Parts: sequence; C-alpha cells; structure tokens
Amino acid sequence: MYINKGIILGLIVPVLLSCRESTPDEAEQIVRRQHVIFSAPPARTPSAFSVDGPLMGNGSTGVALSGPPERLVFHLSRNDFWRLRSAHDEAYPLVLGRLELSIPGLEGASYDVSQQLFDATTTARFAKGELAVSFKAFVAATEDLMFLRLTAEGPEEVSGSVRLVLPDRNEVPDYPEQRAEGTTVGGVRYIMRAFTDSVEIPSRAAAALAGCPSGAFTLRPGKPLTLVCAFSSDFKTDDCLKTVTRRAADAKLEPVRRSHCRWWRDYWAKSYVSLPDSVVERQYYLSLYGIASCSRDVDFPPGLFGSWITQERPAWCGDYHLNYNYQAMFYGLYSSNRLEQARPYVAPLMAAIPRGEYYSQAVCGIVDGILLPVGIGPLGIETTRWSARMDSLHLQWRLDGNIEADGMFWGQKSNAAYAVCNLAMQFYRTWDTDFARSVYPFVRGVAVFWEKYLTLQDGRYVILNDAIHEGTVGTMNPLCSLGLVKMVLRLALDMSDFLGLDADRRDEWRDRISRLADFPTQERGGKTVFRYTEQGIDWWPDNTLGIQHIFPAGQIGPDDDPELLAVARNTIDIMQRWIDHNGSNSFFPAAVRVGYPADTIFSQLRRYALHTFPNGFQRDNPHGPENWSTVPCTVNEMLCMGHGGIVRLFHVWPRRLDASFRRFRVEGAFLVSADLLDGHVGEVTIHSERGRELKLLNPWGDAGVAVEASDGHRQTLGGSVIQMKTSPGTTYRIRPAGKPTSDK
Repeated sequence: MYINKGIILGLIVPVLLSCRESTPDEAEQIVRRQHVIFSAPPARTPSAFSVDGPLMGNGSTGVALSGPPERLVFHLSRNDFWRLRSAHDEAYPLVLGRLELSIPGLEGASYDVSQQLFDATTTARFAKGELAVSFKAFVAATEDLMFLRLTAEGPEEVSGSVRLVLPDRNEVPDYPEQRAEGTTVGGVRYIMRAFTDSVEIPSRAAAALAGCPSGAFTLRPGKPLTLVCAFSSDFKTDDCLKTVTRRAADAKLEPVRRSHCRWWRDYWAKSYVSLPDSVVERQYYLSLYGIASCSRDVDFPPGLFGSWITQERPAWCGDYHLNYNYQAMFYGLYSSNRLEQARPYVAPLMAAIPRGEYYSQAVCGIVDGILLPVGIGPLGIETTRWSARMDSLHLQWRLDGNIEADGMFWGQKSNAAYAVCNLAMQFYRTWDTDFARSVYPFVRGVAVFWEKYLTLQDGRYVILNDAIHEGTVGTMNPLCSLGLVKMVLRLALDMSDFLGLDADRRDEWRDRISRLADFPTQERGGKTVFRYTEQGIDWWPDNTLGIQHIFPAGQIGPDDDPELLAVARNTIDIMQRWIDHNGSNSFFPAAVRVGYPADTIFSQLRRYALHTFPNGFQRDNPHGPENWSTVPCTVNEMLCMGHGGIVRLFHVWPRRLDASFRRFRVEGAFLVSADLLDGHVGEVTIHSERGRELKLLNPWGDAGVAVEASDGHRQTLGGSVIQMKTSPGTTYRIRPAGKPTSDK
C-alpha cells in the first residue's frame, strides 16, 4: 500500500507502494498523519445549528469546545437526553450543561488546539510571554467519562477555577423541569436536569466532576492537574446522579485510556484508504472520526447536529428529518464497513411503525401500510405533530395542505420510502438474516403502502398528489419518489424471498415495478435532462432532488441504457450542485454512479473538502453530520463500486492518481482490497462473508486471471466479467494469470 507524502502547492506528489500484508499498523501509519488544527477560538459555538469548534464524543456523550484561552467552555450533551413529547417545537435534544474553565492570566494568550484522529485526543497550548498552559483531553470510547489533564509549562504558578453549570434559565424554553447541582461530601461536583412533567416519556441526565473539590486550583510547573467528568442518563442506569458521582470519584485514567486507544485502533482498522491528496484524505478520516464520535447508542442515534447540542431547542428541533437529512449522515458507513455506527439508524424507524400505520390509514385510507411525516425522534416520539398552539402560530400551513391528520408532511408521501434507502444499503452489503428479519416489518409496511397507493393509468402505475419539494402539493410522478418506490418494492421482494415471507405479495410487487412510470425528462440548456415531476414542478434552483433517484435510491447505474445514463450525466452537468445546503452528499455519489468525468468529481470533492470548518462541518451550511458522509461515500464509490451486483475497481477514478483501499464492503457481502499504481491495478483481495456468487469487472481487460482461495483451491478464469462461486468465510486473491502471488 503506498504512502501518501501529501500535497505541496496543490501538486500531486509521487507515492510508493509496499508489498506487505495490510495490518492495523498500516492503518495506524495512515491515520496518524491526520491532524486537525484550530488556530483561533470558535466563532460559531454555541449555536442552534452545527458548530465550528473542536468536537469529542463516544457515540453517546458529546463535548464541544468554545471560548478564548482564559474562559474555555466544554459544552456537554447526550444523545439520550431529549424532551420527549410528540408536538411540534416541543420535542428536541437537550443541553446537559457546561464545564467552564477559567484561567484569567491567559487573557490575550495565543490559541493552539489540535486533535489527533488516530487516538481521538484533543491537545491545546495557550501561551502569553513566559506563561503557558496546556491540556490533553479525551472522551473515553468505552465509558461515559472525559479526562482533562492541565499542565503549567512556564516557570510560575497559574491560578484558575473550574465548575459544572446548568444552562441559564433564560437560555431554555419555559417548560417544567427539575434541576439539581451541588457537591458531594467527597468533593465531587454534579449537575442534573430532568423532564418528567408534560412529557410522554420522562428523561433525566447528569454529569459529575472530580479532581478539584473546591473549584479553585493552582497549577505548579511539573505537577499536572487531572480532572474527570462522568456522564449518564436514566436510560442507562436506575439513578444517573448516583452513578455519575460514583464513577467520577472512582475513575482511573490509565486503564480507561488503554481501553480507549484499543477501541480507536480497531475502529480505524475496519477499512481504510491511502489517497494522493492530503486534503481529501484528511476530510475522509475526519468524517469517519466525527460519525464514530456521535453514533453508537443503538436506541438514540444522533440528530441533525450530532451529539453536540450547544443551544436549547436547536434548529428544526435537532430531530430525525426524514426527507433526507437523517438518512444522509449514515451513507458512507456501509461501504466503509462501519456497521456499528450504522446500527443506531434503525431504532427510531421501528419505533415509528405504529404512527406510520396510523397515518397510512388516516391520510390515505390504506390499512397495513406505513406513511411517515417529515420529523420523528427517538422511542416513537413525533417531533412535528400538530398541536393546539400551532393553530395560532402557523395556521396557514394547515390551510395550504401541508398538515394532514395532524402530521406535517408538506405534501410529501416519500418520507418512509426514503428511510428504506439505508436499510437497502446494509442488507445488500451484508445479506444478514438477523438484520433482514429485524427490519422487514418496516420495509414490508412501506411496500404495502406504495403497492396500494399507486394508480394504474393507461397501462402504467403513476404517483399522484405527492410533492417532490416541501409544499409543492399536488404534483404527479415526482422524480425522487419514482426511484424510491422502485427501490422499496425491489428490496421487499428480495427480503421476502430471502426470509421466506409474504410469497403471496410478490406478484403484486413485481407488477408495480415492471409497470411503474418512467423517469420524466425535458430539454434544458440544449440537453435532455430529468424533469422534477411529470406534471407540476419542472426544475428547482437549489437542492439535489433532481438526482436522488440515482443516489441514494440506487435506480440508475453503469449497466443501464446508455441513453438513460446520458440524460443522468446531462442533469449533473446542468445542476452543478457540488456545494449545496441540501444534498451534496447525494450529488457526488450520483455523479460517480452514472460515470461523470472522474477528474471533475475529484477536483470538486477537493473543493468541497476545503469548504469546511476545521472540525469537518461545511461552512455556510446549517447542517451537521450529514455532510460527513460526502467524502467517504464518494471516494469509496470511485474506488470500488458494487452497484448492480458487479464489483468495479477504480471504475470512476482518475487513473493518473495512485490509490489504495482495504476492506471496503460492497454488495454481495464482500470485503474488497486493491491498489492502483501507475495506472495499473495490482493483486485484488476479496473476502466472501456469505458465499454468494462474485461478479468482478476484470480490472485487466479480457486477460485471464489466477484465483487462489484461502482454503487452498486454485483456478484460472477469464472474460471481461469474472464470475465465480464463493464459499462463506473464504478469502480470494486474484491477479493476472502468469504473475506470481505477491506478499501483500
């Protein structure tokens, strides 16, 4: 695997390829060169939107840093701390509190904060003349703890103070809550917030701080001060306040640190790339760092702004927005082989089934289907449900037809179908029986809804009264929905066959697929492009709904009719939505799927990676983790695409750029590794998890290939597409026939 020497003055620097077997040490070598530097205090932290400060987390607890050197603030929040009431603007993730670190002597000091992605450690140094203070901090990957070690580096003592504080009352909406703060007899300081009145599900969370009983400290040269903060909620323990005070008092740095480092080492080894551009490569790993830091709680996935809620009642209530935002943050995880981070995606969908069945019948008269509104939360909470107070605030929404049966749909019937995209991505990449069985009730319900909702007109099934953009009520055959519906019905067919369920429905689903209306087209700018609807909206000046039937719906790929692919590429050409507030995370992978010029995609991806805050969030964009999927998902598709059941290596990648990847997960439940050096593909390694048939686009043209299996079986195959049966748990090494096996 070659070693990236970086970029100098924007030029690609030559790279070297080694021939040894990929190991976690190789991943470490690559990821250790990824540093994130913050050279000035964050300007947009705290915020009701995504923030620009350093981010730490363990998939449940989030910590965001803000403030100048003399007044540092660690904003504390948790995925499982919500106000849980099904009403618009009354359900949202909450601020837990803040850890405030005051060192008055640092006023006017320099600001230097950096994050090492490999071990998820944040370090800082603030200097003013001979006075200098540094810290190292990490949120433990395997426990709900944060360690913060402060050190005075100058010749003199430095005085400061630290405290845990709850949000000010004037910072939060006036809803009933319970609070507690104080210090235990052992000197552990604590805070607690609880919402038990006027909610459907009570919630309570707490934090505790040990290491500085009085709150005041003096740093002496050579004598670091170690602070430990513990976090929990009543969803994780019977009494979160007792739990955090005990854990903070008992926590030991070294064993926690060792476990933390092991977790991150294993995380980076799951799959990795080496790229010839340091900008794109860093954004790739920064994105995977961010999603690992906010997504592991199986019952409480991150919302619009991840684990970093720094202002009460964040924008759009920080919820799970189902007309793409919630789904998008997970796109890059499936091909990157990060299924642990993708697992939380499922729980809110399953919890929403009863409400989806209600809306299917109440709005459309369809029994046994699933129809969902635009916003949901955890544990079956609906974040956009109409309430009496909304009649005085937003009555026009209801009058315009955007509210149906007290659900906020904005005319869109596609939210539940959109939610199926990620389930399809995981199913086809794993063929996992337990996963399929667990999510099939949701997939089936959405398929039943569309089976019955589609209208047969002149021999084809059409979609009536479904908006493509919010509020475009009454349109016909919206482009995105056509792709989503076909994807849902195909997945339902494959899952039902795989699980041996609902055989009596398959003919109906096949019929709907075979006769579903074609994607509408139009002439624009002298080119044939997709039309946003067959009747109604023809085009939209922003957003990326014009290509989402390609990705994430996955209904156009490299094997499709050349004329259809030409229309798709024309649409990409005219839209040019490489950097957009909504959906760049779909636009880039869609361009890859239809074979848009690789050099253009890569240069635009580099531009996208430069258009970020140091923490990886997009500048001038209110959204958060959804934009972390863009670079990993796009790079993975460019290097190794499995769409349509054929594995394609470096299919839409600039052949002049060397690149390597290890253990990408593709359709068919295959883990693939390969290198490109000087325009030539080296030996390919493919591990078959489920023993499905492999179809590999021959990376050496029509040349014969030698295949050596880990069970000792050898064979020679040929043709433009290499087809072979595989065995579960077996690894295959594939190379041009006649070339010796490498040691890699």
